[in-house]
Amino acid sequence: MRVSYHGHSVVKIESNGKTIFIDPFITGNGQTDLQADEVKPDVILLTHAHGDHVGDTVELAKKHGSLVVGNAEIADYLGSKGLNTHAMHIGGSYQFDFGKVKLTQAFHGSSFSTEDGQIIYGGMPAGILFMNEGKTVYHAGDTALFSDMKLIGERHPIDLALLPIGDNFTMGPEDAAYAAKLLNAKLVVPIHYNTFPPIKQDPQRFIEMLDGQEGRVLKAGESIEL
Repeated sequence: MRVSYHGHSVVKIESNGKTIFIDPFITGNGQTDLQADEVKPDVILLTHAHGDHVGDTVELAKKHGSLVVGNAEIADYLGSKGLNTHAMHIGGSYQFDFGKVKLTQAFHGSSFSTEDGQIIYGGMPAGILFMNEGKTVYHAGDTALFSDMKLIGERHPIDLALLPIGDNFTMGPEDAAYAAKLLNAKLVVPIHYNTFPPIKQDPQRFIEMLDGQEGRVLKAGESIEL
C-alpha cells in the first residue's frame, strides 16, 4: 500500500490497483502539487462537508465515475448532484472491494456553502479508518483532541496516523502530539497546516513533540510504503 500526501488534508492511497483519495481539495489549494485535470480517483472518501475537504469531489466523480463515500447527509446531498455515493455514519464500517472503511467520531463542524450563500447541514464530521493489505491508516479529518482516540487505537492498531496540527480550526501541535500518544500509531504524519494564515505551523516542531513515536513530515507529492 502506498500513501501519498498532497497538501492540506489531501491524501491518496494506492492499494490493490485502486486509487483512493481522501478529501480532494485541489483547486484553490496553494499547498498541493496536483492538478485536478490529472487526478483519476476510483474512490473518494470524505471526512466532512466543508469546502476545503469536499473540494473537487463533484467534478472528479462525474468525470471518472468515482464512488464517493461519506456520512449519510453528504451522500444524500452529493447523490442529488448525480454522483455515485455510499452512505455511512459514525461507528459503522463496510467492506468494499477496494478495502474496509470505518468512520470514527471527530469534533468539528460540517456544512456545504452554496453559491447563493446558503448553509446546508453536512451531518457529523468524521475520521476515517482505511484497512487493506493487513494495514490500517487513520485520517483524523478536522478534529479536536478527544480521549476516545485511545479506544480507536486499541480497537484498530494503526500503522499510519494522519493528524491535523493547524490549530484555530482543529487541534494544534501540542494536542496532536498527545493524540498520537493516545492512538499509539506506528507512524505519524501531520496534515491540515500552512494552507491559510490562521493555521500556519512548523511541522518539524510537531515531530519533535512526539513522545518516542516515529513521525515524518511529508512534502506535497511525497509518499510512504506500508
